[in-house]
Amino acid sequence: MRLIFMGTPAFSVPALQALHTAGHEIAAVYSQPPRPAGRGQAVHPSPVHQAALDLGVEVRTPRRVRTDAAEHAAFAALRADAAVVVAY
Repeated sequence: MRLIFMGTPAFSVPALQALHTAGHEIAAVYSQPPRPAGRGQAVHPSPVHQAALDLGVEVRTPRRVRTDAAEHAAFAALRADAAVVVAY
């Protein structure tokens, strides 16, 4: 099945990995944009973003999907069978 995965926190990573391991095609992963964190306020990707990169899956980090026409079109162009949302 061709899927889009949407998630951000570490809680979502096992679900992404399970879908990948089960043999589903992950067309793209959507996650919240990288944010400053830690003492130096360095910008870091979310746990899901990093996990997707480790799996070799494209990551998209738009501020809005629903209200951004271009991003909405890009989402539709992925032609996924379903979107799986886990703590996006």
